[in-house]
Amino acid sequence: MARQKAFVCSVCGATHPRWAGKCDACGSWNSIVEEAPLSAGPKPTAKGRSIPITDLATEEAPPPRASSGIGELDRVLGGGLVPASAILVGGDPGIGKSTLLLQAAASFARTGLKCLYISGEEAAAQVRMRAQRLGLQTAPVGLGAETNLRDILTTLDAERPALAIIDSIQTMWLDNVESAPGSVSQVRAAAHELVSFAKRRGVAVVIVGHVTKEGAIAGPRVLEHMVDTVLYFEGERGHQFRILRAVKNRFGPADEIGVFEMTGDGLSEVLNPSALFLSDREAATPGSAVFAGIEGTRPVLTEVQALVAPSTLGTPRRTVVGIDSGRLGTILAVLEARCGIPFTGLDVFLNVAGGMRVSEPAADLAIAAALLSAREDVAIPPDMVLFGEISLSGALRPVGQTENRLKEAAKLGFSQATLPARSKAGQAEGMRLREMADLTAFVGEMFGAG
Repeated sequence: MARQKAFVCSVCGATHPRWAGKCDACGSWNSIVEEAPLSAGPKPTAKGRSIPITDLATEEAPPPRASSGIGELDRVLGGGLVPASAILVGGDPGIGKSTLLLQAAASFARTGLKCLYISGEEAAAQVRMRAQRLGLQTAPVGLGAETNLRDILTTLDAERPALAIIDSIQTMWLDNVESAPGSVSQVRAAAHELVSFAKRRGVAVVIVGHVTKEGAIAGPRVLEHMVDTVLYFEGERGHQFRILRAVKNRFGPADEIGVFEMTGDGLSEVLNPSALFLSDREAATPGSAVFAGIEGTRPVLTEVQALVAPSTLGTPRRTVVGIDSGRLGTILAVLEARCGIPFTGLDVFLNVAGGMRVSEPAADLAIAAALLSAREDVAIPPDMVLFGEISLSGALRPVGQTENRLKEAAKLGFSQATLPARSKAGQAEGMRLREMADLTAFVGEMFGAG
């Protein structure tokens, strides 16, 4: 029986029974391409080999790790580089992915690891020019420029490096896959070959991936499932800070972050992000609140800024940077419904200073405080931090790792904190704690309303 053809959208990966000009899933035009059908699998009469089975009590030594000497990178990797691991790094164009990985390759190579950097986007001379700008021209890193994955795997098999960096997966192509480089079938097949090679030969492979305009890694979603670790390199072009965030890690904690600063000599690690994010903060400014958050295992203090102004438009503007816009709408609705504080006819602008992105629900109280401070033109005490989740009923819900948040705040000179009641604060030495049961009580005490 002949196998049916498969048609796949090269943008979102959705499958279609036949070719069409427009993808029904994502709305992209001329993105559906024919994909070679998968094998029907082994014949019913074929017999496979028996695999070894162990129990959950079997003890194995933890995997060895190689330190790069870059503390922020080692933190995100879970303590260092694990042999035979596959790591996917994504980020916006020009954000510094290639710079970071070239610095990482040079650092690993100086510790004694054999490293190869394979570029499919730039010529070898361009990579050398970047290395000279970064002062890495003497680092013992092997360099190659190729897009044919068959040739790359043959070279890796002959060189046997400990670390191979592939920049990028969207430029790789396999001659046995009938589609253009960057298509869903090419990306999936190339990633499968690289991951299989990493596991088979014990080589750690770092794969660079392009991202779509929505911020997700371009290509099939299965790409992120195939690798061991997925890292996103985040940041705003107008800010010098860059955040390396682990969204998946089989060898360490997820949601861990490493903070870097873009300088003329490349990326330098930031050892105390909280102090740097708050370094330019003005004292006693209306519309400013300090949020004590948790990123992975690390407490990070960031400044939430708000501006509320009368609107001349029929529909007031809601502009958000660094925070989910849906979360802002929810908090504004709770303030109006539960506290009687309307924002009708007012433009609202919300920003997280330093280019940081905050997704933790614990930031709700700091966001509400910044909004109320801007609306009432009343400054929040500059030595106060806030955190807590706001429910739709207006109640303040406790959040995790309260002690770590307070310790970080005390270390940076903050002397008081506003947090939900029933929080497990423990011993907050030198900190005055204001525990609030609901948003109405917070508004009444801080702003004399409610």
